[in-house]
Amino acid sequence: MQPPNFKDVIAASPLVFTIGVAGDSGSGKTTFTSAIRKIFGTDLVSTITLDDYHIYDREQRQQHHITPLLPEANDIGRLERDLAVLKSGREIEKPVYNHQTGQLEDAVSFRPTKIVILEGLHTLSTPRLRDLLDFTLFVDPVPDVKYAWKILRDTGSRGYAPDQVIREMSEREPDYHAYIKPQRQYADAIIRINHSRYGRDLGPGENIYQVTLCQKKLDMAIEQIDLSIDLFCLLSLCDRHFLLEYHPGIFFSREMGALTFDGVLAVDMVRKLEQSIERQTRVHPIAMSGHGPHVTAGDIVQLILSWRIINRRIFMEPGQQMGSPSGGA
Repeated sequence: MQPPNFKDVIAASPLVFTIGVAGDSGSGKTTFTSAIRKIFGTDLVSTITLDDYHIYDREQRQQHHITPLLPEANDIGRLERDLAVLKSGREIEKPVYNHQTGQLEDAVSFRPTKIVILEGLHTLSTPRLRDLLDFTLFVDPVPDVKYAWKILRDTGSRGYAPDQVIREMSEREPDYHAYIKPQRQYADAIIRINHSRYGRDLGPGENIYQVTLCQKKLDMAIEQIDLSIDLFCLLSLCDRHFLLEYHPGIFFSREMGALTFDGVLAVDMVRKLEQSIERQTRVHPIAMSGHGPHVTAGDIVQLILSWRIINRRIFMEPGQQMGSPSGGA
């Protein structure tokens, strides 16, 4: 008898699973949890942006000469209380920050789904928040990648002029190093994004970057999982560059393993990974790789990270006996 579709298990469970994603504004926090949203859907996954917990609106921050990276500019106490209520399965009245206007708006009712993702500047900033989170991630692009992404986002969807974004980034940098960057030490996984070694222009043009996933050791796995290298593709002289590298070491004062991808990989390689996750979770279909012949480093790191999160969630479910000891992910 096959184990049940784990999506159905999650839907029937009273457990609210929380994922905390920290990083600077415009760093790609939403991108690297998008696979979880695609796999489980909006019925089971919801997101809270911590910008909603700003105490001051945009004009007030300018008057006080402060940035939202300052912890005191955010109602972290309310966030801690709200997260505890959500973990118990109960509804909250969640504050709202409007990025278009820069104004604080009336609170809205928010009922937790079975998976709640928290994204923001201060997600891992206090012991209480960290205790309430079941999986934690820090997204850490190198500065010039982050600045390019933030300019593109804020001028495109948030109504800023380019000179405003550049000025704000300069003002925010000391607070980033003081309050946001130190949160890396608390994350279960850290994603580093750099320019591709095959060309800096590949990022803006083709979304090709060098992406490194740093992880703590994984003690238990659903079962062994494969990431296959297509030797035929290599021996037939594949026309695209790619790099796959792993090395253990001390990262951010902790023992972690770093898995790095760069360039593009054959879609068949990722499809086998998707099929392995489908088989083990009974969630169908998982189709992160799309329909093209290649996938980027960011795509495959999203998928590996999703498997890691699903693995954590499975072992939190009472009565789930799906795992075996494993030396790492």
